[in-house]
Amino acid sequence: MNKWVRNGSGLAVAAALLAGISLSTPAVAQRDPAYQAARSEGLIGEQPDGYLGIVGTPTPQLERVVNDINLRRRAHYTQEAARLQATVEQFAFTTACNLIQNLDAGLRYRAPNGTWMTRDATPPVRDSRCI
Repeated sequence: MNKWVRNGSGLAVAAALLAGISLSTPAVAQRDPAYQAARSEGLIGEQPDGYLGIVGTPTPQLERVVNDINLRRRAHYTQEAARLQATVEQFAFTTACNLIQNLDAGLRYRAPNGTWMTRDATPPVRDSRCI
């Protein structure tokens, strides 16, 4: 994946992401009030693989919210990856790099070492393959 992220294909996907193309479908799912509440309370966060994760102890409601959004993300990633001639994993990874970079202060994300962190004014800790 490292070669893909740093070569021309990775740059094409990154450019598409920066243009906002990849976030249109997930954004619809993320308007869910339960998602917004869990996100603002720090109960869920972005992961380096492009999917949401549960911070701490899962509850049935959190699992439903996260699973629903992750299924929608997977479908969107699959569609966009095919369009850009990339793998789903490559597209999801590149999306994660951008989502984590652009998180608002106070929101949670999983660092590459697996620890949950809260976004603050400093640059987030991202995978070294992020461009």
